[in-house]
Amino acid sequence: MNNTTRVLMAALLCTAAIGCSKKVKETPPPVDTTPAPVTQTPTTPGAYTPADLDTDACLRQRVVYFDFDQDVLRPEFQAVVGCHAKYLRDRPTSRMTLEGHADERGSREYNMGLGERRGLAVSSAIQANGGSGAQIITNSYGEERPTCTASNDECWARNRRVEIIYTAK
Repeated sequence: MNNTTRVLMAALLCTAAIGCSKKVKETPPPVDTTPAPVTQTPTTPGAYTPADLDTDACLRQRVVYFDFDQDVLRPEFQAVVGCHAKYLRDRPTSRMTLEGHADERGSREYNMGLGERRGLAVSSAIQANGGSGAQIITNSYGEERPTCTASNDECWARNRRVEIIYTAK
């Protein structure tokens, strides 16, 4: 085998390896999987719940849901995000953590990235509504902390979320 053939063979093998590593995205189910709004406060260790967070109806909504394989904020959550932005704007010492999550479909690495993009999408929306980026921390848990463990559309929809958690300074 001459050097040209060896180089071509190596290039062909590299191309095949790269082509095999692509993630095939699943087609989202045609069923409407919009979950009912959750009004519970996430139970994360270290969570902080000032009294006014529990009395204001729009601040009690602390979970933002996403569509399958998406990191775009759904229109029905714009008002919720605006309400939390106003809370941060009015209270400069307040801090929040945004925890991004994904359903079990996809690789662990892909879901960690997707959870991070979802958290950053909520952070950007809060900042666009006047909240300060210095008050926000974003974490991703990917598929590691599901709220539901069944493998069905309803459960997956509940796991595609960002939890808004207020933390003590």
